[in-house]
Amino acid sequence: MVNSVMEADRSGLLSKIKRAICCNSPPPDTGKGKCKSKSSINRVSHGFHLVEGKSGHNMEDYHVAEYRKINGHSLGLFAIFDGHLGDRVPSYLKENLFNNILEQSNFWEYPKLAIGNAYHSTDKLILENAVELGPGGSTAVTAIVIDGKDLWIANVGDSRAVVCERGSANQLTVDHEPHSERKRIEKQGGFVTTLPGDVPRVNGQLAVARAFGDQSLKAHLSSEPDIRHVPIDSTIEFVILASDGLWKVMKNQEAVDLVKSIKDPQMAARRLTAEALARKSKDDISCIVIRFG
Repeated sequence: MVNSVMEADRSGLLSKIKRAICCNSPPPDTGKGKCKSKSSINRVSHGFHLVEGKSGHNMEDYHVAEYRKINGHSLGLFAIFDGHLGDRVPSYLKENLFNNILEQSNFWEYPKLAIGNAYHSTDKLILENAVELGPGGSTAVTAIVIDGKDLWIANVGDSRAVVCERGSANQLTVDHEPHSERKRIEKQGGFVTTLPGDVPRVNGQLAVARAFGDQSLKAHLSSEPDIRHVPIDSTIEFVILASDGLWKVMKNQEAVDLVKSIKDPQMAARRLTAEALARKSKDDISCIVIRFG
């Protein structure tokens, strides 16, 4: 009986993985997906745009931008997942990470703890199913807006969240770069290389110190997210979530200044990706703009 239950659970998990692998993100050049949600506190609207890069591989960025009503609360769920060595891990995250967060029994009382636990458990599932999901990995930046008044931001890797507060840019995430976590990596038996003309890399391979997946490097990588809570008041105008394809060529304040006068978040997201392309970004570029009020 126990074996049959375990087989059923595994079968269900494999079905979820297969659905994630087969579920492609929207075509990166459509720009569709602008929608609005009215909460009891603040009006929330968003727009997004994804552009495939010129790095010689298929699109590996995925996004989430949706609203849910749960237990009388209005939730806005937003994320950018920037994959490497294929798109299976970011695709899996798109389908499962927010569900795993919201299924935590302590989410409503202790959202920070719930988000951290869900990041860890999701990474564990990815590693346990590396045969189906492959050897790759993904960075992540996630944003949860609760009732238009509370913003919870979390990230692993170098995808970034930047808030515009009274016209000024404030970075809410931490870029998990190998050189800044060299001591931890070396303590865990890894090393960081910095070759001329290249960025620092874990074991000469990965340019971030934290990520989901990456089974071959996991002994030296972390999936511990940095988590921030921001109360949304009249000083908070909008938030930009974007992959490093944008941030490699644009400073935080430059991005905020570029779009703070654009009230339509869909147009703002398109403007940011267009500027990143104009600045010769070769990487995949994914951007979500979330406006308040």
